[in-house]
Amino acid sequence: MREFLKVTYGSHTIDVEIVRRRRSTLEIAVEPDTRVRATAPVGASQEKIAEKIRKRAAWVLRQQRFFTQYLPRTPQRKYVPGETHLYLGRAYRLRVRADTRDIVRLVRGFLIVQSRRSKQPAAVRDLVVAWYRDRADIRFSDRLEACLARFSKADVFRPKAVIVRHMHQRWGSMSPSGRLILNTRLIEAPIDAIDYVITHELCHIAEPHHGAAFYDLLDRVLPDWERRKRRLERAMA
Repeated sequence: MREFLKVTYGSHTIDVEIVRRRRSTLEIAVEPDTRVRATAPVGASQEKIAEKIRKRAAWVLRQQRFFTQYLPRTPQRKYVPGETHLYLGRAYRLRVRADTRDIVRLVRGFLIVQSRRSKQPAAVRDLVVAWYRDRADIRFSDRLEACLARFSKADVFRPKAVIVRHMHQRWGSMSPSGRLILNTRLIEAPIDAIDYVITHELCHIAEPHHGAAFYDLLDRVLPDWERRKRRLERAMA
């Protein structure tokens, strides 16, 4: 059964998920989607856990503010001619044409949609979304191999599966079973930012939480990860 705790710190309320383990110490982690997780000894009381959270509350809130900068922001799209769309960090103007076939392609700075339903923004949207998904499947597979090459034992860090889907609050995640999940919208970001997200998640295979060991590993395999992360935030703001 999942266990949760609310901890008050000044005017802030920190929601904490508690994970019980056979261990002697309590570990606090703030995940990229700003969730707070406390890995605690089996017999630790909620009062003791709350006390530890309060002692670390200033750090927890700083981490949450930091990660909030990088949460996906989804602009409202109308899928009308002239609208700007991103692909691999570059901006393309949407151009819609009537045609007997449904085709989406990039041509010299334009994202061109040809369709029998060119006057229907919802139909244009469906074609563009499907095109992004197809490109994400191809590109993410290529970038995964490039990112795995950064690890000395690539097979140890190879995910069991890669899943591409729309997510509201995260660019990527690594499931406990070793499945790499990537946000379809990540295909809009520059390649070095995509590589940051993939490499970050691959590190979670060895280090599930954002502790010192995780960042030591990330520093070794991707020394410029902070620059890449800033570029992701700027490109997708």
